[in-house]
Amino acid sequence: MKVYAHRGYSGAYPENTMLSFRKALEAGSDGIELDVQLTKDAHVVVIHDETLDRTTDGKGRVCDYTLTELQKLNAAVHFPHTSEFEHIPTFEEYCAWVKTTELITNIELKTGIIYYQGLEEKTLAILKAHGLERKVFFSSFNLLSIANAKALDESIPCGVLVPESGLVNAGYFCEKFGFESFHPNFCNVSKESVSECKEHGIKTNVWTVNSMGQLEQCYSWGCDGVFTNYPSVCKEWIKSRG
Repeated sequence: MKVYAHRGYSGAYPENTMLSFRKALEAGSDGIELDVQLTKDAHVVVIHDETLDRTTDGKGRVCDYTLTELQKLNAAVHFPHTSEFEHIPTFEEYCAWVKTTELITNIELKTGIIYYQGLEEKTLAILKAHGLERKVFFSSFNLLSIANAKALDESIPCGVLVPESGLVNAGYFCEKFGFESFHPNFCNVSKESVSECKEHGIKTNVWTVNSMGQLEQCYSWGCDGVFTNYPSVCKEWIKSRG
């Protein structure tokens, strides 16, 4: 079962920053999950919320700021014990770093609230410029967005990301529409749902697994991967299973 660091090592470091990504690598993560959006001047940046208020010392929407303006903001404002300042990374910066590692990257296209014009195309162009086509997969709550990503390059795997309400017959759905994995919230995973996905050749990657009970359940059900804020804990437990 693979361990993907959710927004990097976000349980202990500022999420979606280069610090959290480096710490996820040090923790032995198999991969990293991150989120991409567009700036006012059409740069692809790594940040989860459409607004800046929760994770930085800025306010307002990401898309209303230029890259230069955004990178003056402190993405470590709530983690002063780990870093005095962390900027919002560009996806270009992340790719230049991650290509030197063996990490797999789950790129979540944040198009569910703001449908950014050209986000899929720009993201794909950057990862291809760094030769990362075989080390990534896309996901999104906006299924049309991953359908577009698949249409742009069918060789790159895509995951169907669904909210807490879940999706019944997800394996059938993913196989029917050409998606390789299903990404449910833990509250809607069961042994039966994982088995249904396996019957259709679909991987199940579960979010966000932050307790030992959840981790043990996912492992026992045969899930293919978990997204977690605490990758070191998950990796050590899985190793202990032999």
